[in-house]
Amino acid sequence: MGIQKQKVSVIGSGNWGSAIARLIGQNVKKHSDMFEETVRVWVFEEEVNGRKLTEIINHDHENVKYLPGIQLPDNVVALSDVREAARDANILVFVLPHQFVYRTCESLRGVADSNCRAISLIKGLDFRDDEILLFSDEISRILGVECSALSGANLASEVAEEKYGESTIGTKNLDIDGKILHKLFHTDYFNISVIGDYTGLQICGALKNVVAIAAGISDGLKYGNNTKSAFIRRGLLEMRKFGKTFFGGVHTETFFESCGVADLITTCAGGRNRKVAEAFIGSNKTIEEVEKELLNGQKSQGTTTALEVHRFLEAKKMTNEFPLLTSVYKVIYERAPAESIIDALQH
Repeated sequence: MGIQKQKVSVIGSGNWGSAIARLIGQNVKKHSDMFEETVRVWVFEEEVNGRKLTEIINHDHENVKYLPGIQLPDNVVALSDVREAARDANILVFVLPHQFVYRTCESLRGVADSNCRAISLIKGLDFRDDEILLFSDEISRILGVECSALSGANLASEVAEEKYGESTIGTKNLDIDGKILHKLFHTDYFNISVIGDYTGLQICGALKNVVAIAAGISDGLKYGNNTKSAFIRRGLLEMRKFGKTFFGGVHTETFFESCGVADLITTCAGGRNRKVAEAFIGSNKTIEEVEKELLNGQKSQGTTTALEVHRFLEAKKMTNEFPLLTSVYKVIYERAPAESIIDALQH
C-alpha cells in the first residue's frame, strides 16, 4: 500500500483496553509489513499486591487487576506516562472511560506523529453547552487528527478468550483509514466490517448502555424474558430516533450492524450495565455505591450516559419523546419507583 510502518499506541488499559491490546499485539506481528512490532499501552499506575501494575504487565504479561488469567503478547509494553506511550505514534487507539477523554487528549497535544490517525473505542456521548458531542469529533478537534470509531457486540472477556464475535468500524475515509484499521483489528475470531456512518455507530455504542440499564432493572424486578425483550425493542427504536433526530447522515442500516442490534442484545444479556442495574434494584444504595462494589474500580458508563442524555433532552424539551431513556434516568437518579419503568413500554 506504499505506507510507512505504523506505530500503534493504546490509550487505556481496563478490561476492554487490555483485551484490545492483546488482539492488536497479535495482529501487528501477523502484518509485520504494515505495523511496528511493539505496541505501547498507557496504564494508569496502581499498586497491586505491593507491585506496580506496569511492572506486572511487562514482567508477567498479564493485567492481573482488569483482565486476570489472560496472557498478553510479549510485544505489548505498558507505560505509566501517557505522553511517552503516545510519542510518535501513527495510530492512537483510545479505550478509556469517557470522563478522562478531555484531560488525556489535552496532555497529548503535539506528541503523536504529524500523520497520526486515531480510533475511539469509547462508548459514550458528551453533553456540553446544551449539545451532545461525539468523542471521535472531540478527539479530532483537540489533537488535529482524523478519528474513526469501533463498536460492536464485544464483551471484553470473550474477545480476550478468542470466542468468536463481530465488530464494526466507522470511518470517514473508507479507502485508506478503513483498510489500515481493518488490518489492525480483524482476526479469525474478531470479524470486522467497515462502514462510513461513524456517527450512527457511536450513537448505538452509547445509548445501548442506557437500554441495558433498563434490562437490568427489569431483571432486578424479576419481570422475565418477554418484558426484557420489550425493553430491547423499545430501546432500539429510541436509539434510532435519537440518531435520526439530532445527527445528520445517520443510516438506518447501521442499527442492524454489530454496533447496533447485536451489541444491544449482548449488553442487555451479559454486560456490566445490566449487572449493576439489577443489583441496584432493592439495594437501598446509590448507583455509585453499587458500581464501586461490583466493578473493581471501573464505571458502568450507561449511568453517566443516561444522565447526560437526560440533560440534553431536557434542554431540548423533548424528554416525553424518549420515554425509555427518560425512565431510566428517573429510576437511577431520582429514585422513581423501579416499577414505573414499565410505563415507557406503553407509548
